[in-house]
Amino acid sequence: MAAPTAVKDRPHTQAQVRYVRMSASKARQVLALIRGKSVGAADDVLALSERDAARVIQKCLRSAVANAEHNDGLDPEELFVATCFADEGPTLRRFRPRARGRATRIRKRTCHITVIVARYSPDELARRAERDRARGTQAGRSSGGASRRARVAKSRGEEVVEETDEVPTTDEATDEPTVDEVLDAVEAEEAAEDAADAEGTTETTDEVAEVEEAPVADEAPEAEAPADLVEAHTKDELLELADEAGVEVAKSATKAEIAGAIEVATASADELAEHHTKDELIELAEKAGIEVAKSWTKPQIAEAIVASREDD
Repeated sequence: MAAPTAVKDRPHTQAQVRYVRMSASKARQVLALIRGKSVGAADDVLALSERDAARVIQKCLRSAVANAEHNDGLDPEELFVATCFADEGPTLRRFRPRARGRATRIRKRTCHITVIVARYSPDELARRAERDRARGTQAGRSSGGASRRARVAKSRGEEVVEETDEVPTTDEATDEPTVDEVLDAVEAEEAAEDAADAEGTTETTDEVAEVEEAPVADEAPEAEAPADLVEAHTKDELLELADEAGVEVAKSATKAEIAGAIEVATASADELAEHHTKDELIELAEKAGIEVAKSWTKPQIAEAIVASREDD
């Protein structure tokens, strides 16, 4: 709170902004926030305010502080907002046309803002200094910033010392191998790997030669599929093959039917399962008089056909 002494009885400095294009009532709401506060606290309040009047009042406050510092030689850290007020200025009258030929009045109001700063009394300054010492801070923004910078520098210096203490000294003996020892070990490992690779290559070459020299067993010729028989032989040739295989085929049968009968009579179970679908194998089994369940697989049906052929 401000000291009870009147403003006119103590050294004070003022700054005024005239003809501000806003109403005095809007400016008074912001002025009420900084009245009686220290200059630093008032500046912080205005900087954080979202009202348009705060920008103008902040400039006026800083102007008053500058006047007190340069004209009256006062310390800005010892100043507070003694009083501040907004007076009404001239009102600009304008008119807006309305219905039925009428006109409504528009009042564009102005105001004059005045901020007066004064120095704290010696008793108040002593109380503020004691309060700041109790809080562990120095009075004033500039001195507080300097002390903070000093604390930061001091803390950084202590961290550097702690980090340097952790670095091992050169006098301490270490068990780590030297560069020459590491190089020698690497060269020895590379020589051992080269020798092992050479031996492995010789053994591999011998094994490859043995594999190449080994005789390849003669593979049994695969039986021709019905499509291959149809393409590779004429009908007469297919009939001769059927007679040789002991298969009775009508002369009116087509080449595909003859080839299918030959395959059924001569092919193995694996070849039947490979060359025919399950439905075709079921049809062949029915022609051979074999009862086949639908759950049977292709190999089972083919084996049943071959077994019935051997029984015959």
